[in-house]
Amino acid sequence: MSNSKQKGLTTWGRGVEGQRKADLGDGRYINPIVSGDHPDPTILKDGDDYYMTFSSFLSQPGIVIWHSRDLVNWQPICAALQKSIGSVWALDLIKHAGRYYIYIPALGENRISVYVIYADNILGPWSDPIDLHLDGCIDPGHAVGEDGKRYLFVNGIRRIGLNDDGLSTLGTLEKVYEPWRYPDDWVVEMFAPEGPKILRRGDWFYLISAVGGTAGPTTSHMVIAARSRSIHGPWEDSPHNPLVHTESSNEPWWSRGHASLVEGPDGSWWMVYHGYENGFRTLGRQTLLEPVEWTSDGWFIAKGDDLSQPLEKPKGGSESTGFALSDDFSTNKFGVQWSFFNPQNDEMSRVHYGEKVLSIRGKGETLATSSPVTFAPGDRRYEVEVSMSTRDTAQGGLVLFYNEKMFCGLGLSEGQLCTYNYGDEQSWMRTNLSTNNIRFRLTNMDNIVTYHYSTDGHTWTKHSWQMEVSGMHHNVLGGFTSLKVAIFACGNGNCEFRDLKYRGLQ
Repeated sequence: MSNSKQKGLTTWGRGVEGQRKADLGDGRYINPIVSGDHPDPTILKDGDDYYMTFSSFLSQPGIVIWHSRDLVNWQPICAALQKSIGSVWALDLIKHAGRYYIYIPALGENRISVYVIYADNILGPWSDPIDLHLDGCIDPGHAVGEDGKRYLFVNGIRRIGLNDDGLSTLGTLEKVYEPWRYPDDWVVEMFAPEGPKILRRGDWFYLISAVGGTAGPTTSHMVIAARSRSIHGPWEDSPHNPLVHTESSNEPWWSRGHASLVEGPDGSWWMVYHGYENGFRTLGRQTLLEPVEWTSDGWFIAKGDDLSQPLEKPKGGSESTGFALSDDFSTNKFGVQWSFFNPQNDEMSRVHYGEKVLSIRGKGETLATSSPVTFAPGDRRYEVEVSMSTRDTAQGGLVLFYNEKMFCGLGLSEGQLCTYNYGDEQSWMRTNLSTNNIRFRLTNMDNIVTYHYSTDGHTWTKHSWQMEVSGMHHNVLGGFTSLKVAIFACGNGNCEFRDLKYRGLQ
């Protein structure tokens, strides 16, 4: 059975030149609200504005902040992290006493710890990261107790105090809650209690967390909740646990979990979390929105079923104009669209913008060591084109890139066409073209990738190798990320890129 015929898989919300659009234009929306690789969403309501950010892993600039007024239409506005501190995992974006904070778990070469950055304006400037020295901790969740004191919850589910400025810790880590456990015969990745987020509503503190593991079997991951009248507990499990859980591989979204609750512009309540799209783990974990109903006994329940059908949008708020992924390189989109993979802190020195030209100085000897420039597509089917030229002995191209060990695509080096697959150049396929100027076209149709190239911009030649990429995802390769569109430059010299066109396909 093709993916398009499976339960809940539709062609609603297909984008054209930008992110797949969730808003159907008739008062309804279809998930995802942010398509492509945007996992571990942390969301902040700030007056009439909503801000959201996600795990950015080894992408830099990192921690891209998105803005919305209606919870459905989102645009990236800035990148909060300009300095590399390792692989950035699930964050917490909060506002306290007029100042914005982001609590950041980051895996460096030898340790994982939690950092914090802050700003007085959401657009920055953001501070340099401050190490809170919480070794081995991930998934921070900020909370303010009934006494006004600040706390940080982490995986486990453990808690530590924060000083009043939120920039250092008080006391020691302590376990504060033993999470609800699913039946032993459920098929999940592992127990893995993580992602604690605290919401205070009325007389209650609500602790929303995740168990079941974020990947592995399609039925892994779920949303659970507990509540207490004090930040210090005791915590009472929700009678509705698990609130969200993928029960079958036939559902449109797999491994749903890592949730936060947020109030809509009309006073309604919503749950934001992530999931893998059925059959498209290559797109990474995408951001999902589900309505929530508060019951008379003070608990909440999820009302979106398996998210296979359009849902009513929150009332109120205003729409944004969307976000185009085509780029004529007339403006700098690093930090809102483009990012380097695993760069050094001075990586932007390799980049120069000219008259609708992006010039990238070569780095490393091969694509694997070049810190490619990437963005996350959000469509199951898409086409991307770019023109490029090489200088000196530089090599560059257009590829689909998961990490330094797995990529595929086409390149150009000293007048020769280069072919990449299985994370390496296939040197036996080198073809003389006798030109340093070329235009590439990459077409991905349900994880089947076809390439064309043109040396004159008019006549296209189909590459002889079509590639199947459905296995290029976390369950095979690790790393928790996705298969991204990338351009790169390696070797000695520069590669110049022009007129990138992206469009989603039906």
